Parts: sequence; structure tokens; C-alpha cells
Amino acid sequence: QVQLVESGGGLVQPGGSLRLSCAASGSIFSISTMGWYRQAPGKQRELVAEITTGGTTNYADSVKGRFTISRDNAKNTVYLQMNSLKPEDTAVYYCNANRRRFPSYDYWGQGTQVTVSS
Repeated sequence: QVQLVESGGGLVQPGGSLRLSCAASGSIFSISTMGWYRQAPGKQRELVAEITTGGTTNYADSVKGRFTISRDNAKNTVYLQMNSLKPEDTAVYYCNANRRRFPSYDYWGQGTQVTVSS
């Protein structure tokens, strides 16, 4: 059974920084694309950033230049460094592990709240 456990969320003032972490149990981490998604109240879940097994990254336009995704395969952990946070970044952030080739799968964490407010 795969488990993804997020941590690092909280309340921060506009312009501040947070670092989210997602620790993955099981043996799939090294073969998974890891991603961070977010869902704000009344909105659909959206991709924030993702990183492939080879280290290729992809970001939503709204966070480019402010957020950085990274992974540590030795620790089975993916990180999201969030700088210059804005009120519109407020959302529940979810960690995702997926693989599109066989054997394909899609796992989600339970989410961590990020609130940007003065």
C-alpha cells in the first residue's frame, strides 16, 4: 500500500515563504512522476508543479519563478519551495505520485492547508 504524507503547510503573510514536503512509503517513488496540486474553495484542483523521474519539471504559469519543485530519491521525498506567496496561493495542497506507462497508477496524499493572509 502506497502512502503519501504531506507536511509544511500553515499560515504565512503575503511575500513570505513555505516549504512543503511529501514523504512516500512503498517502493514506487523512484519510478513515479511526483506532483503538487492545489484546490481552493469553489475551484477545481489544478496542477502546481511536477517532476519526472529524470528530473524534468513543469510549472503552472501562475507559480513560475516563485515555486520550485525538487525530489530526493534517497529519502523518497518531494518538496515544494514556495516563495513570494500571494493570497491567491491559498488552497489545500495535495501530493501526487503517478505513472502513465504500465503498470500505471495514481496516488494522492491527504492534503495540507496553505493560507496566505495578513
